Amino acid sequence: MAGWTNAGKNMVLDVAFRDVAVQTNYFLALVTSATAPTYATATLSDLTEIADTQGYTEGGYSLTPGTTDFDVSAVVDTDDWRVQLKNIVWTASGGTLPESGDGARYAVLLDDNATPASRVVYAYWDLVSDRSVSDGQTLTLSDVEIRINES
Repeated sequence: MAGWTNAGKNMVLDVAFRDVAVQTNYFLALVTSATAPTYATATLSDLTEIADTQGYTEGGYSLTPGTTDFDVSAVVDTDDWRVQLKNIVWTASGGTLPESGDGARYAVLLDDNATPASRVVYAYWDLVSDRSVSDGQTLTLSDVEIRINES
């Protein structure tokens, strides 16, 4: 399951209608199942990010607005629009990724606050189960979509 947070909806409306500047970067972070993200999740500190080791960097993977990192924009049908992120790949290096715990359960889209824990959560995706990979293997998120539906 994927979803928007209240902050994410607000950001989209501010950029589209109030001429608020687009973020310089976004970040895609991996978090554990300790606390599931919801529409009310405010910042990364509300969740438990996976450990900053073994090929994962605290705060997540940096994404730049534009057609390279957000590589697909399409109307799916008359009431469903989407933007798709490029494939995001983390390679386990020096051991299992994540190093400890149950693994990555959710991916979250964040703003570019310099302090990772203070980054605002805009959207989230459920990876269905806890994910971890062994040294040298990759954890890949393919075709992650942000959708807007009108019903």
